Amino acid sequence: MQVYLDNAATTPVHPKVIEAMMPYLNEYYGNPSSIHSYGTKVRVAIEETRGIIAETINCKASEIYFLSGGTEANNFVIKGIINTAFKENGKKELFTSAIEHHAVLDTIKDYLSKDFVVKYPELNNDGVLDLTSLKTLLNSQTLFASFMHVNNEVGVVNRLPEISDLLKNKEVLFHSDCVQSFCKYDIDLKKINIDSITGSSHKINGPKGTGFAYIKTGTPMESFMLGGSQERNRRGGTENVPGIIGFGQAVKIFRQERDNYYNFVSGLKDYFITGLTQIDNKGIIINSDKNSSPYILNISFNSNYYNNDIETILVYLDINGVAASGGAACSSGTLKPSHVLLGIGKDVNDAKGTVRFSFGYQNTIQEIDYALSIINKMLKQIKK
Repeated sequence: MQVYLDNAATTPVHPKVIEAMMPYLNEYYGNPSSIHSYGTKVRVAIEETRGIIAETINCKASEIYFLSGGTEANNFVIKGIINTAFKENGKKELFTSAIEHHAVLDTIKDYLSKDFVVKYPELNNDGVLDLTSLKTLLNSQTLFASFMHVNNEVGVVNRLPEISDLLKNKEVLFHSDCVQSFCKYDIDLKKINIDSITGSSHKINGPKGTGFAYIKTGTPMESFMLGGSQERNRRGGTENVPGIIGFGQAVKIFRQERDNYYNFVSGLKDYFITGLTQIDNKGIIINSDKNSSPYILNISFNSNYYNNDIETILVYLDINGVAASGGAACSSGTLKPSHVLLGIGKDVNDAKGTVRFSFGYQNTIQEIDYALSIINKMLKQIKK
């Protein structure tokens, strides 16, 4: 049996998404910047997708920019806003959390070499941003803050409206990486005073290589990709037309099925946790708390009971047909303990034996049962 439980890394493309993309691969192939009918037909389709995404998060279509995915989108927003805002007011203090995706963490850390100050407010034991710590650290020199909505490794969910209220009282520009929450959660930008968010197609059964950034009108922002006038002169380069069209279709499907998907994966996750506790309620540590995203389940194997060689664990699961992750897919190939687990105070030895399972609409209870049976067999082999 083959069981795919790594949906937080990427999801299978929905059949209706593939169907929507095909005409833009073999029939409507014009360059959207061309003024003839081949180009204008494609341009109209791109703008329709822009409108679909804008409607989903309740913003203007002109505030949506298409990019190659979450990593580029986060770089686009963070660099563009910080560079422009600094020129305007000279502030050099940046905020983020210790458990952000590396696309955010590394981009902000790069400003240390430019004599900026980076601060990390405290997190609670589950990884939720501590609002008291944030409030204490904020001051008149704080320029920009980036806090993710849903963490990609443990699924912890931050309270964006409350964070925004604190930041806006200090006139701090606020960005949120929403790659793991876009479409899965209701995000209404008329109710959240936020300057930018980012999302990615392949997390919601769309194609890889397509993402978006929302940038609120009036937000200081400079161009990221030069040499082209696309995306209102801020991100040059011919658009990934089939990817954008597929993204739009994926959004329409996920938006329509949001509640059904949410309830379904919630059931899968609860069932999985129950099965794990029945296997070993002491040696298996559940790192995703009850309020975390139902799409993500992160567990560790207690180093007092098990030999925590994550490479051995993942290979064992894989050769027995279970696809999972040691954390963020972007960090695969490294054997370092997850910075997210360490950031929320987990023991370093336990963090070395961390597995992320993540769910999609296509998974079944039978697949969870099979995964549990393989985990049970594996634990007998790695037990101390």
